[in-house]
This record gives sequence, structure tokens and C-alpha cells, in this order.
Amino acid sequence: MRVSIGRSMFYFRQSTHDDQGGSAVTTHDERPRERVDDLLAHMGEDLERGMVPAEVFNDKSVYRRELRQIFGRCWVYIGHVSEIPNNGDYHVRRIGEDPFIFVRDEEGEIRVMLNSCRHRGSTVCRTDAGNTSHFRCPYHAWTYKNDGTLVGVPARPSGYRQLDLGQWSMISAAQVDTFRGLVFATLDPDAPALEDYLGKFRWYLDMQFALTEGGMEVIGEPHRWYIDADWKSGGENFTGDSSHTQMTHRSLLETGIASEAGAGKTGKAHGLHVNDCDGHAISMRVMPPGVESCFNYPPEMQELFTEGGLSEAQLDLVRRGVVHDGTVFPNLSFIHFSAKDDVEKEETAFLSIRTWQPRGPGRMEVWNWTLAPAEASQEFKEKAYRAGMASFSPSGTFEQDDAIVWTGVARTGGTLTAELQDLRFNYQMGMPGMGSAEPIEDWPGPGVAWPSNSGESGLRTFHRKWFAHMTALPRASRPSSAAAGSTSASTSAGEGAS
Repeated sequence: MRVSIGRSMFYFRQSTHDDQGGSAVTTHDERPRERVDDLLAHMGEDLERGMVPAEVFNDKSVYRRELRQIFGRCWVYIGHVSEIPNNGDYHVRRIGEDPFIFVRDEEGEIRVMLNSCRHRGSTVCRTDAGNTSHFRCPYHAWTYKNDGTLVGVPARPSGYRQLDLGQWSMISAAQVDTFRGLVFATLDPDAPALEDYLGKFRWYLDMQFALTEGGMEVIGEPHRWYIDADWKSGGENFTGDSSHTQMTHRSLLETGIASEAGAGKTGKAHGLHVNDCDGHAISMRVMPPGVESCFNYPPEMQELFTEGGLSEAQLDLVRRGVVHDGTVFPNLSFIHFSAKDDVEKEETAFLSIRTWQPRGPGRMEVWNWTLAPAEASQEFKEKAYRAGMASFSPSGTFEQDDAIVWTGVARTGGTLTAELQDLRFNYQMGMPGMGSAEPIEDWPGPGVAWPSNSGESGLRTFHRKWFAHMTALPRASRPSSAAAGSTSASTSAGEGAS
């Protein structure tokens, strides 16, 4: 038995604080009124004008509400099926700040279970990854199969004679499902099905994760690091903040590490922004019609792309693709790209996916994975991994630039001035009257497509989705039960194609 023990642009408006003393103001669910309530009261109006309150990037009351309203209700990315190819393989992951065990059980089912013993709540699995048939709590040695079933309780004949082991299984996420090898879970039993949650954005995810018949697979272990910035800064950036690259990543252009097309020069050259796609958004830098780039995949890999089942319209965007980057709300982002691990070398294609994990007001932990087509040679996968780590990792050239500017956003959001002056950040780029681009009328895919990099439509989509979840009526908590153990939420071994 295996056992595992720059300078920001602000909008000012008069404060709406109630400075009077007396009884506490309550909201619809009788909570004491907090700063987050004041911010949300006006945010719908602000978003219509392209404004976002600075404080949402660093406020305790906002953060607490996010954990419940967003991470307690949305589908959240857990991991990739290629990370747990064998029965018993597991990794420790998170939903919001809650720790979960991501495991393939002995029957091949994928489970996502709270990393907590049902006895006294101690952490059951204290290793980040491994392979095991059972999990044993280090406190009192309650032992669970890797499907969460309680099978061992010391001193049971003398102390727990009437204990029903079947009622004390590990707690599972309410729902677990997969799409194209991506494993998601939600804590909300009433959340829509994953397919409905992803909605029409699946059309764009197919271009990243279903290029070939075998799909994509993770190379190596994920890299993890902390940034003193809010998780939303990463999420919004990957929806299509193309205008930052010419300044933030200017040194990469000057040294030849990045190309002008790949860096997303502002204007209509190479640019496509697609927003309002069921709350998710993507930015694509593509070559003109008839000019192929294919993310710099080698010819032998490009020949396999037609086997992935993509439509001709999707294949056209892949063939002309220089960079695709997007965000699945709330905190899963991806970038399909090519980069160099040495300025003297040729660029290599890779797919990077990352999660922006909340770790407190104005603080996040980034998890980053590098992927390549499953059919690729080992030599290509090693080159893709090096290129990915050289650009998007703790020491990556692009990564370090972004981390520097995002910390300033959180710092400003947490200032007293931001509260007293009700500072608003400007998200108006490309709005009607601001931008010159018009939506593409005959766009073959879902969502609203703009033929320009000079816009922030994806960022506005992100914050509208955030606002909708933050202002949704709280769902009533279900009655607690001492016998509420559940391990039923799982997904089968045939999860690769959804």
C-alpha cells in the first residue's frame, strides 16, 4: 500500500462615504456595510464610462467578497490531465485560498478533494506532488483511499464502535469537469455546466489546445512565485492589453529578443481583439491574409494541425498566428507564442498557461505551465520548455517587466488617497468616440472582433464579468451535516476531448 503522509490616469469624484455615526447600514443580505459596497454601488455606472475604481486592486473588503462571490462560485482551473497520467498521481492545488488534492484515483477517475482530514481538520497531504493509493492524516492517522473514502480509523473498536466510515469521506469540490485536457472545479453545486460556463469562448480555446489529434501536454513542473500585485492585474492584462508592450517590454524589442509583430504594436497592423465572448476575451496578433507564421512551429508540426478537427476559419487564424493570448475568467490565462532562450538562437513555439492565485489584498501567487503538442519530439519539447522559461517564468524576460508595473497598481489601490478621492483608473481606450476601429461585421468566430491593438475592450469585458459576480445575490448556505462527506464529484479517464 502506497501512503502519502509609469504613470496612471485617474478620474476623481466626490467621496460617497457616509460620515454619520449611528446604526450600521446593511445590504440585501443583512451584512454590515463595507467599503466594497460603496465601490460596487457606482461601478456599473463607472464601467459604462470606461472607469474602474482603484481600490478594487487592494482592499480587504473587496478581497473577502471576491473569495466568496467569485472563487466560491466560478469554475476554476485546477490542472492538466497530462500531469496525472497514472492512477495514484496527485498534486496539491487551490481554489481561491482553499487547498485541494488533484488526484487520479485507482479507478482512473479524476478527483478534486479538500486537503483536510474530516476528524479535526488537519492537512492530510503535505507533499506537493507524488503517487499514492492512500492519504493518511499525520494527526490521528485517519486514512483515506485516493478517492477520498475513509478506510482506517485507529482505536475504532474501543472508541468509534458506531462510526459509519462511509459518512466521513473527504470533502470534494461540488463539480469537476474537463475541456481539452484542462481540469476545472467549482465549489458551487448550482453553477452552470463547464461547457456552458466556457460558452462560445471554446472556439478560441480549441485553437490553443486542440491543434493536433493528441492535444497539448504539460512539460515539466509548474513554476510558482509571489508578486505584490492583485490577481486581477494579470487576468485583465492577458485579455488584450496590447498597448503596454511597446513601453513595458521596450528593452526586449531593442535587444531583438522580441519582434515588433509579436510585441503587439499599437494600431491596426497585426492586431485583433475579441471581447464579450461569454465573459472571456482574447487578443490575437496575426499576419496579413496569405502570409503564414503558425507561431513558428516547424513544418513537420504544422502538417499535424489539420488532424485536430479545427474549422477552416480557425486554421486560418492559427496559420497566420504570431501571438494568441487570452483569459478564461476568473484567473486562467494563456499565451501561444514563440520566443528565444538566447538572442542568437531562432524562436521556438510554445503554449504557456498560468493562474493568478489570490493570496490576500494586493498579493498573488503565479502558477505557470509550459505546454507543447503531445506528438512533438522530445527535442522540440525541451526547446519549447527553454523558450517558455526564458520569457514567462520567475526569471523570464517578459515576466519581470510585468511584475514591476503591476506592483504599482496595487500600491496605488491601497493608498488612503485612493479611498478619500475615489480614484478611478481609465479603461477608455478604443471606446466609441475614442478609437478609430469598428467591429468586423463578417467575423467568422463568436464574440465582437476589433481589427486593432489600440483598445481595451477585453479588459472592460473582464471587469464587467467581475462586477456581475460581485453584485450577484449571495446564495444561501446549505445546512451543515456531520455526515456530509462527498466524493461523488469526479471526471472519468476519457477527459481529453470535451
